[in-house]
Amino acid sequence: MDQSQQVKEQIKKKLIEGDRPWIISKAEQALRTEPRHITDERAAMSEGGPHDYYSNGDYWWPNPDTPDGLPYVQRDGESNPDNFNAHRLVLREMRTHVAHLAAAYAVTGEEKYAARAARWLKEFFLDEETRMNPHLLYAQAIPGICSGRGIGVIDTLHLIDVPQAVYALQGSAEWTEELTNGLKRWFADYLHWMCTHTYGIDEMNATNNHSVCWFVQASVFARFTGNEERLAFCRDRYKHVLLPGQMAPDGSFPRELARTKPYGYSIFVLDNMATLCHTLSVPGDDLWTFELADGRGIRKGFDYLYPYLTDKSSWPYPPDIEHFAGWPARISGLLFAGIGLGRPEYIRLFESLERDPQDTEVRRNIAVRQPVLWI
Repeated sequence: MDQSQQVKEQIKKKLIEGDRPWIISKAEQALRTEPRHITDERAAMSEGGPHDYYSNGDYWWPNPDTPDGLPYVQRDGESNPDNFNAHRLVLREMRTHVAHLAAAYAVTGEEKYAARAARWLKEFFLDEETRMNPHLLYAQAIPGICSGRGIGVIDTLHLIDVPQAVYALQGSAEWTEELTNGLKRWFADYLHWMCTHTYGIDEMNATNNHSVCWFVQASVFARFTGNEERLAFCRDRYKHVLLPGQMAPDGSFPRELARTKPYGYSIFVLDNMATLCHTLSVPGDDLWTFELADGRGIRKGFDYLYPYLTDKSSWPYPPDIEHFAGWPARISGLLFAGIGLGRPEYIRLFESLERDPQDTEVRRNIAVRQPVLWI
Protein backbone atom coordinates (compact mmCIF):
# COMPACT_ATOMS: atom_id res chain seq x y z
CA MET A 1 0.00 0.00 0.00
CA ASP A 2 1.53 3.37 -1.03
CA GLN A 3 1.63 6.38 1.28
CA SER A 4 -1.39 8.14 -0.28
CA GLN A 5 -3.50 5.01 0.15
CA GLN A 6 -2.38 4.70 3.75
CA VAL A 7 -3.53 8.28 4.36
CA LYS A 8 -6.91 7.50 2.81
CA GLU A 9 -7.30 4.41 4.95
CA GLN A 10 -6.50 6.40 8.09
CA ILE A 11 -9.03 9.07 7.16
CA LYS A 12 -11.64 6.44 6.35
CA LYS A 13 -11.06 4.71 9.70
CA LYS A 14 -11.48 8.00 11.53
CA LEU A 15 -14.61 8.83 9.54
CA ILE A 16 -16.14 5.45 10.34
CA GLU A 17 -15.35 5.82 14.03
CA GLY A 18 -16.96 9.25 14.16
CA ASP A 19 -20.00 8.41 12.05
CA ARG A 20 -20.63 4.80 13.05
CA PRO A 21 -23.61 5.44 15.39
CA TRP A 22 -25.17 7.77 12.82
CA ILE A 23 -24.62 5.31 9.96
CA ILE A 24 -26.19 2.42 11.87
CA SER A 25 -29.08 4.56 13.09
CA LYS A 26 -29.88 5.64 9.53
CA ALA A 27 -29.58 2.08 8.25
CA GLU A 28 -31.94 0.81 10.93
CA GLN A 29 -34.43 3.44 9.83
CA ALA A 30 -34.02 2.21 6.25
CA LEU A 31 -34.77 -1.35 7.39
CA ARG A 32 -38.09 -0.13 8.74
CA THR A 33 -38.98 1.63 5.48
CA GLU A 34 -40.70 -0.15 2.61
CA PRO A 35 -39.14 0.49 -0.81
CA ARG A 36 -40.84 3.09 -2.95
CA HIS A 37 -40.83 3.56 -6.71
CA ILE A 38 -41.68 6.29 -9.19
CA THR A 39 -44.60 4.11 -10.34
CA ASP A 40 -46.17 4.79 -6.92
CA GLU A 41 -46.66 8.45 -7.84
CA ARG A 42 -48.55 9.38 -11.01
CA ALA A 43 -47.73 12.77 -12.51
CA ALA A 44 -50.99 14.13 -13.90
CA MET A 45 -49.28 16.61 -16.26
CA SER A 46 -46.66 14.19 -17.60
CA GLU A 47 -46.75 13.21 -21.27
CA GLY A 48 -44.93 9.98 -20.37
CA GLY A 49 -46.03 6.74 -18.77
CA PRO A 50 -45.89 5.45 -15.19
CA HIS A 51 -42.25 4.29 -15.55
CA ASP A 52 -41.07 7.67 -16.85
CA TYR A 53 -39.56 10.11 -14.38
CA TYR A 54 -41.27 13.53 -14.29
CA SER A 55 -40.60 16.83 -12.55
CA ASN A 56 -41.29 20.53 -12.99
CA GLY A 57 -38.78 23.35 -13.26
CA ASP A 58 -38.09 24.73 -9.80
CA TYR A 59 -38.52 28.41 -10.41
CA TRP A 60 -41.60 28.35 -12.63
CA TRP A 61 -44.99 29.57 -11.40
CA PRO A 62 -48.54 29.85 -12.76
CA ASN A 63 -49.01 32.88 -14.96
CA PRO A 64 -51.03 35.49 -13.02
CA ASP A 65 -52.19 37.11 -16.28
CA THR A 66 -53.99 34.10 -17.79
CA PRO A 67 -57.14 32.28 -16.62
CA ASP A 68 -55.51 28.82 -16.65
CA GLY A 69 -52.11 29.96 -15.40
CA LEU A 70 -50.43 28.93 -18.67
CA PRO A 71 -47.77 29.34 -19.78
CA TYR A 72 -45.86 29.32 -16.49
CA VAL A 73 -43.53 32.26 -15.78
CA GLN A 74 -40.09 32.23 -14.17
CA ARG A 75 -39.11 33.68 -10.77
CA ASP A 76 -35.40 32.89 -10.46
CA GLY A 77 -34.34 31.49 -7.13
CA GLU A 78 -37.90 31.12 -5.82
CA SER A 79 -38.99 27.48 -5.75
CA ASN A 80 -42.68 26.81 -6.41
CA PRO A 81 -43.88 24.47 -3.62
CA ASP A 82 -46.85 23.34 -5.70
CA ASN A 83 -44.77 21.87 -8.51
CA PHE A 84 -44.68 18.09 -8.96
CA ASN A 85 -41.73 16.84 -6.90
CA ALA A 86 -42.86 13.34 -5.97
CA HIS A 87 -40.51 11.52 -8.35
CA ARG A 88 -37.58 13.61 -7.15
CA LEU A 89 -38.35 12.74 -3.57
CA VAL A 90 -38.80 9.04 -4.29
CA LEU A 91 -35.51 8.88 -6.22
CA ARG A 92 -33.64 10.68 -3.46
CA GLU A 93 -35.26 8.52 -0.79
CA MET A 94 -34.13 5.39 -2.61
CA ARG A 95 -30.60 6.74 -2.99
CA THR A 96 -30.42 7.82 0.65
CA HIS A 97 -31.65 4.55 2.11
CA VAL A 98 -29.41 2.49 -0.20
CA ALA A 99 -26.38 4.60 0.72
CA HIS A 100 -27.08 4.25 4.45
CA LEU A 101 -27.63 0.50 4.14
CA ALA A 102 -24.49 -0.02 2.09
CA ALA A 103 -22.44 2.04 4.53
CA ALA A 104 -23.82 0.05 7.47
CA TYR A 105 -22.97 -3.21 5.71
CA ALA A 106 -19.46 -1.90 5.02
CA VAL A 107 -18.81 -1.06 8.67
CA THR A 108 -20.60 -4.01 10.33
CA GLY A 109 -20.69 -6.85 7.78
CA GLU A 110 -24.30 -7.58 8.78
CA GLU A 111 -26.18 -9.16 5.91
CA LYS A 112 -29.55 -7.65 6.83
CA TYR A 113 -28.37 -4.30 5.53
CA ALA A 114 -27.14 -5.73 2.23
CA ALA A 115 -30.37 -7.67 1.73
CA ARG A 116 -32.55 -4.59 2.10
CA ALA A 117 -30.29 -2.50 -0.14
CA ALA A 118 -30.49 -5.20 -2.82
CA ARG A 119 -34.27 -5.15 -2.61
CA TRP A 120 -34.46 -1.36 -2.99
CA LEU A 121 -32.17 -1.43 -6.03
CA LYS A 122 -33.85 -4.38 -7.71
CA GLU A 123 -37.32 -2.89 -7.39
CA PHE A 124 -36.34 0.66 -8.38
CA PHE A 125 -34.19 -0.15 -11.42
CA LEU A 126 -34.96 -3.67 -12.65
CA ASP A 127 -38.38 -5.11 -11.77
CA GLU A 128 -40.77 -4.74 -14.70
CA GLU A 129 -43.68 -3.52 -12.60
CA THR A 130 -41.81 -0.84 -10.65
CA ARG A 131 -38.62 0.11 -12.56
CA MET A 132 -37.73 3.60 -13.69
CA ASN A 133 -36.97 3.90 -17.39
CA PRO A 134 -33.34 4.97 -18.05
CA HIS A 135 -34.03 8.41 -19.51
CA LEU A 136 -35.21 11.87 -18.46
CA LEU A 137 -37.48 12.90 -21.30
CA TYR A 138 -39.93 14.57 -18.93
CA ALA A 139 -37.73 16.14 -16.29
CA GLN A 140 -38.09 19.80 -15.31
CA ALA A 141 -41.05 20.27 -17.60
CA ILE A 142 -42.66 23.72 -17.72
CA PRO A 143 -46.47 23.62 -18.03
CA GLY A 144 -47.59 25.41 -21.14
CA ILE A 145 -44.05 25.60 -22.55
CA CYS A 146 -42.34 22.18 -22.77
CA SER A 147 -42.79 18.56 -21.72
CA GLY A 148 -39.16 18.27 -20.56
CA ARG A 149 -35.79 19.99 -20.81
CA GLY A 150 -32.09 19.26 -20.89
CA ILE A 151 -31.52 20.82 -17.49
CA GLY A 152 -33.68 18.06 -16.08
CA VAL A 153 -30.62 15.79 -16.20
CA ILE A 154 -29.47 17.40 -12.96
CA ASP A 155 -32.36 15.63 -11.22
CA THR A 156 -30.44 12.34 -11.28
CA LEU A 157 -27.28 13.75 -9.72
CA HIS A 158 -28.14 11.83 -6.54
CA LEU A 159 -27.80 8.54 -8.40
CA ILE A 160 -24.01 8.86 -8.21
CA ASP A 161 -24.21 7.24 -4.77
CA VAL A 162 -25.68 4.06 -6.26
CA PRO A 163 -22.53 2.68 -7.95
CA GLN A 164 -20.55 3.44 -4.78
CA ALA A 165 -23.10 1.45 -2.79
CA VAL A 166 -22.84 -1.44 -5.25
CA TYR A 167 -19.06 -1.56 -4.82
CA ALA A 168 -19.53 -1.83 -1.05
CA LEU A 169 -22.17 -4.56 -1.36
CA GLN A 170 -20.22 -6.85 -3.70
CA GLY A 171 -18.93 -9.11 -0.93
CA SER A 172 -22.35 -9.83 0.53
CA ALA A 173 -23.94 -13.26 0.36
CA GLU A 174 -27.19 -11.42 -0.38
CA TRP A 175 -25.75 -9.90 -3.56
CA THR A 176 -25.93 -11.59 -6.94
CA GLU A 177 -24.07 -11.28 -10.20
CA GLU A 178 -27.45 -10.95 -11.91
CA LEU A 179 -28.19 -7.82 -9.90
CA THR A 180 -24.78 -6.32 -10.65
CA ASN A 181 -25.17 -6.97 -14.37
CA GLY A 182 -28.71 -5.61 -14.41
CA LEU A 183 -27.66 -2.38 -12.72
CA LYS A 184 -24.70 -1.99 -15.05
CA ARG A 185 -27.04 -2.36 -18.03
CA TRP A 186 -29.41 0.26 -16.60
CA PHE A 187 -26.63 2.77 -16.02
CA ALA A 188 -25.02 2.02 -19.39
CA ASP A 189 -28.38 2.69 -21.06
CA TYR A 190 -28.86 5.88 -19.09
CA LEU A 191 -25.33 7.08 -19.88
CA HIS A 192 -25.95 6.38 -23.56
CA TRP A 193 -29.13 8.45 -23.40
CA MET A 194 -27.29 11.29 -21.64
CA CYS A 195 -24.64 11.31 -24.36
CA THR A 196 -26.86 11.02 -27.43
CA HIS A 197 -30.23 12.66 -26.76
CA THR A 198 -30.64 16.37 -27.43
CA TYR A 199 -31.53 17.00 -23.79
CA GLY A 200 -28.38 15.30 -22.55
CA ILE A 201 -26.17 17.08 -25.10
CA ASP A 202 -27.72 20.43 -24.18
CA GLU A 203 -26.95 19.80 -20.52
CA MET A 204 -23.40 18.70 -21.28
CA ASN A 205 -22.83 21.99 -23.11
CA ALA A 206 -24.35 24.22 -20.42
CA THR A 207 -22.05 26.97 -19.15
CA ASN A 208 -22.76 26.75 -15.42
CA ASN A 209 -23.18 24.17 -12.66
CA HIS A 210 -25.48 22.08 -14.86
CA SER A 211 -22.66 20.95 -17.14
CA VAL A 212 -20.45 20.22 -14.13
CA CYS A 213 -23.18 17.97 -12.76
CA TRP A 214 -23.59 16.30 -16.16
CA PHE A 215 -19.90 15.39 -16.11
CA VAL A 216 -20.05 14.19 -12.51
CA GLN A 217 -22.80 11.76 -13.47
CA ALA A 218 -21.16 10.73 -16.73
CA SER A 219 -17.82 10.04 -15.04
CA VAL A 220 -19.32 8.00 -12.18
CA PHE A 221 -21.59 6.00 -14.48
CA ALA A 222 -18.78 5.46 -17.00
CA ARG A 223 -16.47 4.13 -14.32
CA PHE A 224 -19.23 1.81 -13.06
CA THR A 225 -19.89 0.42 -16.54
CA GLY A 226 -16.24 0.24 -17.64
CA ASN A 227 -16.56 2.93 -20.32
CA GLU A 228 -12.95 4.12 -20.55
CA GLU A 229 -13.59 6.18 -23.66
CA ARG A 230 -16.21 8.25 -21.84
CA LEU A 231 -13.94 8.65 -18.80
CA ALA A 232 -11.17 10.03 -21.03
CA PHE A 233 -13.69 12.40 -22.60
CA CYS A 234 -14.72 13.68 -19.16
CA ARG A 235 -11.11 14.30 -18.14
CA ASP A 236 -10.45 16.23 -21.33
CA ARG A 237 -13.56 18.39 -20.96
CA TYR A 238 -12.74 19.16 -17.31
CA LYS A 239 -9.36 20.54 -18.37
CA HIS A 240 -10.28 22.29 -21.60
CA VAL A 241 -13.91 23.36 -21.18
CA LEU A 242 -15.17 23.39 -17.59
CA LEU A 243 -12.22 25.08 -15.90
CA PRO A 244 -11.47 27.73 -18.54
CA GLY A 245 -15.14 28.35 -19.24
CA GLN A 246 -16.46 28.68 -15.70
CA MET A 247 -13.73 29.58 -13.19
CA ALA A 248 -12.49 33.16 -12.87
CA PRO A 249 -8.80 33.97 -12.22
CA ASP A 250 -9.51 34.37 -8.50
CA GLY A 251 -11.08 30.89 -8.25
CA SER A 252 -14.70 32.04 -8.12
CA PHE A 253 -17.48 30.97 -10.47
CA PRO A 254 -19.00 34.16 -11.95
CA ARG A 255 -22.12 32.52 -13.36
CA GLU A 256 -23.01 31.18 -9.92
CA LEU A 257 -22.25 34.51 -8.26
CA ALA A 258 -24.66 36.21 -10.66
CA ARG A 259 -27.59 34.13 -9.39
CA THR A 260 -30.02 35.07 -6.64
CA LYS A 261 -28.42 32.40 -4.43
CA PRO A 262 -24.70 33.07 -4.99
CA TYR A 263 -23.45 31.47 -1.78
CA GLY A 264 -25.32 28.20 -2.14
CA TYR A 265 -24.56 27.92 -5.85
CA SER A 266 -20.85 28.61 -5.28
CA ILE A 267 -20.71 25.81 -2.71
CA PHE A 268 -22.69 23.50 -4.97
CA VAL A 269 -20.52 23.91 -8.07
CA LEU A 270 -17.22 23.60 -6.18
CA ASP A 271 -18.46 20.52 -4.34
CA ASN A 272 -19.22 18.85 -7.66
CA MET A 273 -15.96 19.99 -9.23
CA ALA A 274 -14.20 18.25 -6.34
CA THR A 275 -16.20 15.07 -7.00
CA LEU A 276 -15.02 15.21 -10.60
CA CYS A 277 -11.40 15.44 -9.49
CA HIS A 278 -11.90 12.60 -7.01
CA THR A 279 -13.58 10.37 -9.59
CA LEU A 280 -11.42 11.09 -12.64
CA SER A 281 -7.91 11.34 -11.18
CA VAL A 282 -5.71 8.38 -12.10
CA PRO A 283 -1.97 7.69 -11.82
CA GLY A 284 -0.25 9.98 -14.30
CA ASP A 285 -3.28 12.28 -14.65
CA ASP A 286 -4.03 13.90 -11.30
CA LEU A 287 -6.74 16.54 -11.67
CA TRP A 288 -6.07 17.79 -8.14
CA THR A 289 -2.74 19.19 -9.33
CA PHE A 290 -3.85 20.17 -12.84
CA GLU A 291 -3.78 23.92 -13.51
CA LEU A 292 -4.31 26.13 -16.50
CA ALA A 293 -1.47 28.39 -17.60
CA ASP A 294 -2.85 31.20 -15.43
CA GLY A 295 -3.07 29.02 -12.32
CA ARG A 296 -6.77 28.20 -12.40
CA GLY A 297 -7.54 24.78 -10.99
CA ILE A 298 -9.42 23.07 -8.20
CA ARG A 299 -6.87 24.33 -5.65
CA LYS A 300 -7.64 27.92 -6.62
CA GLY A 301 -11.36 27.23 -6.26
CA PHE A 302 -10.96 26.07 -2.68
CA ASP A 303 -8.55 28.89 -1.87
CA TYR A 304 -11.33 31.29 -2.87
CA LEU A 305 -14.28 29.70 -1.09
CA TYR A 306 -12.73 28.21 2.05
CA PRO A 307 -12.58 31.49 4.02
CA TYR A 308 -16.30 32.03 3.42
CA LEU A 309 -17.08 28.51 4.57
CA THR A 310 -15.27 29.08 7.85
CA ASP A 311 -16.73 32.58 8.31
CA LYS A 312 -19.97 33.15 6.41
CA SER A 313 -20.23 36.68 7.79
CA SER A 314 -17.32 37.67 5.54
CA TRP A 315 -19.24 36.69 2.37
CA PRO A 316 -18.88 39.78 0.12
CA TYR A 317 -22.08 39.24 -1.88
CA PRO A 318 -25.75 39.62 -0.93
CA PRO A 319 -27.23 36.72 1.04
CA ASP A 320 -29.10 34.09 -0.93
CA ILE A 321 -32.75 34.86 -1.56
CA GLU A 322 -33.66 31.51 0.00
CA HIS A 323 -31.99 28.91 2.27
CA PHE A 324 -29.00 31.08 3.18
CA ALA A 325 -29.21 30.04 6.82
CA GLY A 326 -28.78 26.36 5.91
CA TRP A 327 -25.27 26.80 4.49
CA PRO A 328 -22.57 25.74 4.95
CA ALA A 329 -23.29 22.07 5.59
CA ARG A 330 -21.12 18.97 5.34
CA ILE A 331 -20.20 18.54 1.67
CA SER A 332 -18.05 15.64 0.53
CA GLY A 333 -15.98 18.01 -1.64
CA LEU A 334 -14.23 19.26 1.48
CA LEU A 335 -13.27 15.71 2.40
CA PHE A 336 -12.13 14.87 -1.13
CA ALA A 337 -10.13 18.10 -1.42
CA GLY A 338 -8.58 17.60 1.99
CA ILE A 339 -7.26 14.26 0.78
CA GLY A 340 -6.45 15.23 -2.80
CA LEU A 341 -4.79 18.55 -2.00
CA GLY A 342 -3.21 17.50 1.29
CA ARG A 343 -5.16 20.09 3.28
CA PRO A 344 -6.12 18.67 6.69
CA GLU A 345 -7.95 21.89 7.59
CA TYR A 346 -10.53 21.04 4.93
CA ILE A 347 -11.14 17.68 6.58
CA ARG A 348 -11.47 19.32 9.98
CA LEU A 349 -14.05 21.74 8.58
CA PHE A 350 -15.89 18.83 6.95
CA GLU A 351 -16.05 17.05 10.30
CA SER A 352 -17.35 20.15 12.07
CA LEU A 353 -20.29 20.82 9.74
CA GLU A 354 -23.81 19.44 9.99
CA ARG A 355 -23.87 16.00 8.38
CA ASP A 356 -27.65 15.72 8.28
CA PRO A 357 -29.05 19.18 7.43
CA GLN A 358 -32.80 19.55 7.74
CA ASP A 359 -33.26 22.31 5.17
CA THR A 360 -34.75 20.43 2.20
CA GLU A 361 -33.09 22.64 -0.42
CA VAL A 362 -29.67 22.21 1.19
CA ARG A 363 -30.19 18.44 1.31
CA ARG A 364 -31.16 18.44 -2.35
CA ASN A 365 -27.95 20.22 -3.24
CA ILE A 366 -25.66 17.73 -1.50
CA ALA A 367 -24.98 14.98 -4.01
CA VAL A 368 -23.16 12.50 -1.76
CA ARG A 369 -25.04 11.19 1.27
CA GLN A 370 -22.44 8.71 2.61
CA PRO A 371 -18.87 9.88 1.94
CA VAL A 372 -17.49 6.74 3.61
CA LEU A 373 -18.53 4.84 0.46
CA TRP A 374 -16.26 7.04 -1.67
CA ILE A 375 -12.91 6.63 0.07
